[in-house]
Amino acid sequence: MEKHAPNIRRLAAFAATVRWGSVTAAANAIALTQPALTQAIARLEEQVGCKLFEREPAGMRPTQPALLLAERAERALDLIGSPRVTATQINAFLALARTGSYAGAAEVSGLSPASLHRAARDLSIALGETLVERRGRHLSLTRKGRRRARNFGLAMAELRNGFEEVADWLGRSGSRIVVGAMPLSRAQWLPWAIVAFARQRPGTQIAVIEGSFAELSGRLRDGDIDLLLGAMRDPPADDLDQHSVFVDRPMIAMRSGHPLAGEKVLRPDTLRQYGWVLPAKGTPLRAHWEDMLGSARQSPPSVAIECGSVLAARELLLDTDMLSILSPAQIRIELRSGALACKPPPQPIARSIGITTRKGWHPTPAQRDMVEILQGFDPHNS
Repeated sequence: MEKHAPNIRRLAAFAATVRWGSVTAAANAIALTQPALTQAIARLEEQVGCKLFEREPAGMRPTQPALLLAERAERALDLIGSPRVTATQINAFLALARTGSYAGAAEVSGLSPASLHRAARDLSIALGETLVERRGRHLSLTRKGRRRARNFGLAMAELRNGFEEVADWLGRSGSRIVVGAMPLSRAQWLPWAIVAFARQRPGTQIAVIEGSFAELSGRLRDGDIDLLLGAMRDPPADDLDQHSVFVDRPMIAMRSGHPLAGEKVLRPDTLRQYGWVLPAKGTPLRAHWEDMLGSARQSPPSVAIECGSVLAARELLLDTDMLSILSPAQIRIELRSGALACKPPPQPIARSIGITTRKGWHPTPAQRDMVEILQGFDPHNS
């Protein structure tokens, strides 16, 4: 199956034919001639590598691959919003949205700045909307432009998934799952799941994008990421679904020779005397720390180093008397070797760890298999 961007006109012709069951009715519905519609379907069949319709006296009967693709094609076309839009325009606009400049978009898309200018202009004309505006040397998306960028990204994700489902049905490899991984998920859960998934679906590629919730949630909403793993948000966002898998109980981490390593009970007043390495404000662990060391009469102490990297935090703990809050799973090698130690916090901390997806997400069979494997994780037996 070809990997280039899908032809929107062909998809519109295909979806209309599935909907109406007739070349004549479909051609009338989308204002194409019958020969043009027939040719569009033939080209799409060449692209997917199989027949999409059985030509019968009663009309056009969609094959199973066609039924797999049709539902996603309909959703994608609804998100795109106009049959006059081309895939080249969409990809050019998405490159602009992601890089914020014509030079950056040219670098990631392979199109010249002139082609990008032309594509953005033609897209605005096709939609009858101003999508991009200049502010000095910088460009930014208008409110309508931001909405269109998100819809286009979701449309492209639907089409990628549709083509992958057809390839899967035909017995061809080529499926790809993009996983957003917040810090804790990388320690044990995700590696375990990838090994299990690879045994079950050896032909499926997995791409892992690391980052914080703030860095990854936008990409999830835009369709760049299929699912996001890590700490649940409370309250959850209205446009996202959260599925808890296990409960993590973070501990206070320190070097093994730390002055507090021999203490049986750690008290808030004692903990305030040390520097801390913590993730950014607004993250669940930071909120737990603020509750632990703050009070109605006293604010929590200042954070010596704000850092979301577990690797950097581990190195800082090894070389200083600073403290951090980490899951034992994230430092299990250092705990086994005796380089680091963990102590219970003054008040127990528990956080739900799980899978975050877009509301209304329609996973492919490969994505469903990955979710099922992830949900079967037991941190005590893995």
